[in-house]
Amino acid sequence: MAENETPPPHPPEPSDRSPSGAPAGAGLEHIETWIFDLDNTLYPSTAELFAEVDQRMGEFIAGLLDLDYAEARKLQKHYFREYGTTLRGLMNHHDVDPRAFLDHVHQVDVSRLTPDARLGTVLEKLDGTRIIFTNSTVRHTHSVLTRLGIADRFHHVHDIVAAAFLPKPDPRAYRDLVRQYDVDPTKAVLFEDVPRNLEPAHALGMTTVLVKSHHEWSQMGDDGPHIHHVTDDLAAWLDARIPDPA
Repeated sequence: MAENETPPPHPPEPSDRSPSGAPAGAGLEHIETWIFDLDNTLYPSTAELFAEVDQRMGEFIAGLLDLDYAEARKLQKHYFREYGTTLRGLMNHHDVDPRAFLDHVHQVDVSRLTPDARLGTVLEKLDGTRIIFTNSTVRHTHSVLTRLGIADRFHHVHDIVAAAFLPKPDPRAYRDLVRQYDVDPTKAVLFEDVPRNLEPAHALGMTTVLVKSHHEWSQMGDDGPHIHHVTDDLAAWLDARIPDPA
C-alpha cells in the first residue's frame, strides 16, 4: 500500500507464514525471550507518529547542512537506505552529535496514540523476558509505552544508545543484545515492521515475525525466507497463539 493511500477500515485477519509449512500457532512454544521493535510495531502505522519523527529528521538535516527541505529529505532517505538509520549516515559523514539529533527528532506528540488495553493483556500472558529493541531512545520509548498503557509489560529497553549507536540491521547490535541479556537466540522471537531488520535475527536462529505497516519500507523484502510469520495486527496474532495462563 502506498503511503498516501487510506488503509482499509477493517484489516484482514492476521496472517501467518512459515517456511516449513507448520500450522498457525506452531513455533512459539519454545520461546523464552520476546523482543519487540517499538515504532510502527507496538502501535499501528496508521497513527502516523513516525511520520512526525520523519519530518523532524528532514528539518534537522536542512538546518544542519543549510539545505532546502526537499534536498534534505533526499539525503535523509539515502542515509536510511545505506546505513539503516539516518543518524548513522549523519555520524559517518557529518560528525553529528547523536544526542542532539535524537533529542530533536523525538520531540513528538504521542497523544495521537490510543491506549491499547488488548495489547497489554496479551503481553502479560507471555511467559519469559520481554525486551524492547529500538533504534530510538529510552525517553521516546517510555513516552510511547506510557501512552499505550503498557510500560509495565517490559523488563528491558535496548535503545540506540545502549547499542553504541549501531542501528538495526547492523548484526553487532543484535549480538550485543544477546550477550547483555543472556538471550538464547534459538529460544527468542523478534517482532519488527522493517523486513531487513529481521535478517540478522534469523541468522542468529531467532523466530521472526514481520508486523506489516503501510509504509514503503515494510514492503521491501517482505517475502524473504528470513521471515517466518507475518501479521498486520500484533495483538490479535499473539492472542490467537498464546494460551491463557493455567
